[in-house]
Amino acid sequence: MYIGTKEVAERWGISERRIRALCRNGKIDGAVLDGKTWKIPSDAKKPADGRESAEDILSTIAELKQKLDSLRPLTPDEAKALNEQFAIEYTYNSNAIEGNTLTLRETDLVLRGLTIDKKPLKDHLDVVGHKEAFDFVFQLVKDKEPLSENVIKQIHFLVLGRDVQHRGVYRSVPVYISGAKTQAAEPLLIPEKVQELLEWYQTNTEDDFLTKIALFHLRFESIHPFIDGNGRTGRLLVNLELMKLGYPPVDIKFTDRTAYYKAFDSYAEVGSPKAMFKLFAKYLTERLRRYIETVKMAEKVSEQRQSME
Repeated sequence: MYIGTKEVAERWGISERRIRALCRNGKIDGAVLDGKTWKIPSDAKKPADGRESAEDILSTIAELKQKLDSLRPLTPDEAKALNEQFAIEYTYNSNAIEGNTLTLRETDLVLRGLTIDKKPLKDHLDVVGHKEAFDFVFQLVKDKEPLSENVIKQIHFLVLGRDVQHRGVYRSVPVYISGAKTQAAEPLLIPEKVQELLEWYQTNTEDDFLTKIALFHLRFESIHPFIDGNGRTGRLLVNLELMKLGYPPVDIKFTDRTAYYKAFDSYAEVGSPKAMFKLFAKYLTERLRRYIETVKMAEKVSEQRQSME
């Protein structure tokens, strides 16, 4: 039994263009060209050397976004339910990466207004602060607010809401980033470094959107402008920029923290954003696929209800 390049691309999580290239190069056993169409055995195995280039990855993302855009939008209630579930998982993971001890279930309960026995008050407040900051990011997207120093400080203010002294304020003391291979910017240089980063981001027309966002995140975290909350703020900024471009937000998992840290090390060692680019691409691709499946399921349920009326 044969299947087409589209189905294989969806199964393997790579672009149709990449599938066709693998077929042309004889990398997929049993693939045959029928006219202008490649026919691939349904039980074909993904080649071990089938790694994608940045172009292939971006092509896959573009195809998925085009597919999502072609579907009917979720109703306000459907979108709200999907976003609320994502916000719980995202808040848990982003805080857990920074050492928060609350579990996913406990994070959910805290966001419902409950208190977890024997867990630090700080962890509770960090959960609430992150959720408020994420809600604010949605509003920024709705208002089409450009990325600016003020936006960064506003997001950080909410993230670190518990810390009246440091929220929304650049640090005034040197810090050492534990385990990092880069040195954070000196306090007096932070305003200048942040402005340089923003100017670069706003005028960069050479890099693709995902490389730009990856580079911005890497450079923002290397500046480390705040005394605390840099990682959470930085990941919120990533999602702000993704959503402004019409993409769903991504959630870097606590279980992937090692790969996440290694992406920073890779940038520090060789100056390449490739590792962070691939990590962001992985999560963005997964989110697009899940979103597409959710929309399809919602459409199916809606059609079934209409047929019963």
